[in-house]
Amino acid sequence: MSQMLKSSGAMAAATMTSRLLGMVREMVYARFMADGWEAGAFQLAFMVPNLFRRLLGEGALTASFIPIFKEKEKTTSEAEMWRAANAVISALIIASSVIIGLGILVVSLMLKRGHLSPQTDLMLHLLRWMFPYVLLVCLTAIFMGILNARGHFFIPAIGAAVLNVVMIASVFFLAPHMGEKLHQQIYALAIGVLAAGIAQAAFQLPSLHAEGFRYIWVSPWRDETVRRVIRQMVPATIGVAAFQINVLMTQGMAFWVDPSIVASFQYAVRLMELPQGVFGVSLATYLLPTLSGLAAEKKYPEFKSTLNQGLDHLIFINLLAGIFLFFLAEPMIRLLFEHGKFGPESTGRVSLALVCLAPGLVAFSMNNIMARAFYALGDIRSPMKISIFCLALNLIFAVVLIKSFKQAGLGLANTLSAGCNVFLLFYALRRKLGALELNSLRQILGATLGAAAVAALATWGLSRIWEEHIGHVGVLRRIGAVFVPMTVASILYWGVALWFKVPPAMEMGGMIFKKLLRRK
Repeated sequence: MSQMLKSSGAMAAATMTSRLLGMVREMVYARFMADGWEAGAFQLAFMVPNLFRRLLGEGALTASFIPIFKEKEKTTSEAEMWRAANAVISALIIASSVIIGLGILVVSLMLKRGHLSPQTDLMLHLLRWMFPYVLLVCLTAIFMGILNARGHFFIPAIGAAVLNVVMIASVFFLAPHMGEKLHQQIYALAIGVLAAGIAQAAFQLPSLHAEGFRYIWVSPWRDETVRRVIRQMVPATIGVAAFQINVLMTQGMAFWVDPSIVASFQYAVRLMELPQGVFGVSLATYLLPTLSGLAAEKKYPEFKSTLNQGLDHLIFINLLAGIFLFFLAEPMIRLLFEHGKFGPESTGRVSLALVCLAPGLVAFSMNNIMARAFYALGDIRSPMKISIFCLALNLIFAVVLIKSFKQAGLGLANTLSAGCNVFLLFYALRRKLGALELNSLRQILGATLGAAAVAALATWGLSRIWEEHIGHVGVLRRIGAVFVPMTVASILYWGVALWFKVPPAMEMGGMIFKKLLRRK
């Protein structure tokens, strides 16, 4: 477990950097375009190519490719391992180019027909600009997968920071030259997406070169490795993409009901992704090659133990983060986004969406880890079937809730379906592996929930006291409204957990203490 914490901890540090820069990017976006219809048009357009980042960078491609690449690494020569990687990259270039060509053709035909609302017309024009991002993000995903499989986690994770820096720069340096109106200036963001994709892919190349990778075209048409990846990837694509496809569909519905819903909800999603990405995605990315190696060697007791320890640490960290997002939603949104064109009404809409999303944080993160346990075992179909069911369930919830509750309805729909997803994944994995040996999880759950209750009460109480007696006028008061309750609640949470000797708290606390001693 110490190696897991060190590797995922290093990756978490890099991910924290990129996520913080991502939050800065969202702050810049909020100041630039708030959550109006122009912002909704950009966010919806960006979701289409960005779907492939979620799908491939954190899902189907790496989930399918890494176990096969690790197998090649252990059972064949290094030359064969790199040849197989080049074959997959060649296939990826062909597939991405076809997707881009078809996407641009469809969008162009829709624009040619005309009779579109200004919102839809802007969204389609932005989408046409950003479609080539698909190829760039696919290449980045495969590069990251190779580096993860070779034991490199920091560089791939920090690459997202490069992406965010370029996207931020597009607002400051390009947007002022695109016109005077927001619907003209917003094209700078689409160009920034393309430039950022190029920068992120290129950032991985020096590390790949140091590992011995050299790209050479390898015909993918009859390559067995490509066929294996495709066989694994097709059902995995459906399974991992279910949530993202659902987001795209529900956001499309929201855009039709009220374009402002899209941007408001996306700001809330971005804030929730900060803790989810810092530890949840980092841990899940580390676990895939680790669990794949254990499964390949048929070390199933170690497989279960590693999975359970990962879940223990995930729940312990993200439970506290979920409490902060729920009780401090409005102070956080006010501090981060309420500047420029983003006013108090926007704060109210976004914070309501965040309150409804926050209870699902632990479930969202657990789904990432549980799905990777199936992929490591070579079972793609089980999480696919579960995701399809939860996709349908989420759509039903969204249809019922979105018209009456708008942003809040979308948040509730996602939280409910995520909870259902994690329950079904546990059930299916238990049927596959037998007893999952969750005794350690059960033992710490009571103490962890007790610590969470104390932290929640402290966060809620201090937030109310601060708002009633100090208020939020001025930057310093806004900072205090967030960090004073957060700091006190964190101390209490960790104190109670250490008092009851909760293993994740003890192990992480021990690692921090050792590092401090080394520095001294």
